[in-house]
Amino acid sequence: MNGEPEVHEEFEARLKAYEGRPAAATGVGRDPVNEPMIRHWCEAMGDTSPAYTGPDAIAPPTMLQAWTMAGLTRRPERTAAYDELLRLLDESGYDAVVATDCEQEYPRPLRPGDEITFDSVIESVSGLKTTKLGAGHFVTTRTDIRAGGELAGTHRFRILKYSPAHRPKDPTPGPAKEPRPRPVINRDNAGFWEGVARHELLIQRCTGCGDLRFPWLPGCNSCGCPEWDTVEASGEGTVYSYVVMHHPPFPAFEPPYAVGLIELVEGVRIVSNVVGVPYDKVRIGMPVRLEFRRYDDALVLPVFQGVTP
Repeated sequence: MNGEPEVHEEFEARLKAYEGRPAAATGVGRDPVNEPMIRHWCEAMGDTSPAYTGPDAIAPPTMLQAWTMAGLTRRPERTAAYDELLRLLDESGYDAVVATDCEQEYPRPLRPGDEITFDSVIESVSGLKTTKLGAGHFVTTRTDIRAGGELAGTHRFRILKYSPAHRPKDPTPGPAKEPRPRPVINRDNAGFWEGVARHELLIQRCTGCGDLRFPWLPGCNSCGCPEWDTVEASGEGTVYSYVVMHHPPFPAFEPPYAVGLIELVEGVRIVSNVVGVPYDKVRIGMPVRLEFRRYDDALVLPVFQGVTP
């Protein structure tokens, strides 16, 4: 992995040979586009757009990947080439993985009853990149999604296969704790994380119709307006839903712990940890209050303190 330059050039040439090879072939959606899944999605996202209900309903465009997901089973359309690429990276020391970002295009809307087919290709494998997580290679796949043979959407998904900059030490009493994963910051959400650094929880507000939205998006779900400003959340809210994480364990976390979908008084929802109360005492409807918790010199995250009677 860290050999002479010509050795790494040869390795990168092997990686580049995978570009253009299929990652998934002749995939078929497990279910047609359907109203129950659309309803569940809209309820979870708090999206009340009338475009997603009624006789002329369309599916929310951002559900695009949901129609291709396999659940907990390995799908038969996944190709040997993609598995080989990941195995090559693993065997070369780039054995950690993190999803970095995705891009989607929507040539035409999906409607209830549409039957989905899709194919994926390994679009690109980057040269060696140095990141805060460690050195590694970005792997981008492109999935073309069709309905009735017509292109309905394109989904690009990018992961980083990397060698952790700080690998766990051998088991000894009191080993150093792994750092928390870093948030993926891009042009659409950079303002949110700048606010977090100032201990402000900022919510986008459409300047066209005034709707508030979270998470941050480049345009308004309600009216389509691309212009927006922000309002600062008061920090008060309630637990709308929650899960308690027991497994799998991650080095930076200490299970069990509660992860809540928090409904802010402003009407939007955010996912974060519920702290300050035992995990088994968290309840739907529990009042919570925002606080900002520093996890290391470079990372501050918004969490929510449970408020018990």
